[in-house]
Amino acid sequence: MPYLRDQYPDYESYADDEEGYWYRPWCDWTYYNGDDPMEYQKLFGQFTSNGPVYVPAGESAPAPEVDGATLAQAAWDAVTIPTATISYNPMVGDVGATIVGMDTWVWATGDTPKEVQVTATAGSTTATITATAKWLTLQPKDGTAKCTGFGIPWTEENDAKGTDCKIVFNRSSAHFKDGVTPVDIKVSYAITYTATDGASGSMDTHTTSTTTTIPVAEIQTLNTQPTKQP
Repeated sequence: MPYLRDQYPDYESYADDEEGYWYRPWCDWTYYNGDDPMEYQKLFGQFTSNGPVYVPAGESAPAPEVDGATLAQAAWDAVTIPTATISYNPMVGDVGATIVGMDTWVWATGDTPKEVQVTATAGSTTATITATAKWLTLQPKDGTAKCTGFGIPWTEENDAKGTDCKIVFNRSSAHFKDGVTPVDIKVSYAITYTATDGASGSMDTHTTSTTTTIPVAEIQTLNTQPTKQP
């Protein structure tokens, strides 16, 4: 039968063997982590391209083989990088407000990772994926930001050294709802991978995005002209 010849190489040699088994690679849609049928079909084709193999009785089934690039992409698709969280200084008063016109120090806190590394293994292939970020990207309303890193927590000692991440607000938060100024925060990660089968390369840049708020106050001053009264 042409179908059997194409799908099961040398099948006639095993026609009388009633104890061995044919094994063929298969991808189950229910385990697919994405939502693109075309991507699934591509992965399915790559994984099942080797076709069936016959394993005599008493021998182990072949380990699934996945090329390093495919394994790296599948592993990365399962990773979730947390969005950035920040703290700042100064914090004035009960609401912890910073001040219009002053350098507001900003720095990453909590689970904000500068680097993420993931390792995945399938069969004899192991892939290692590394995601690396260089700085925070801050976009404040009513202000300008300059970041060349992830910020430095403010202390009296650090104040003399300076920081690599700050915002200067040019207006108070009084006109915003709830009296706080929105600040958009993004972190972009460059993705590279290596694998034990010799595969290596890069993937599309991954960016996390979130929005936080900072209360901004304005210090009122009064200028007076001195008189020449005696």
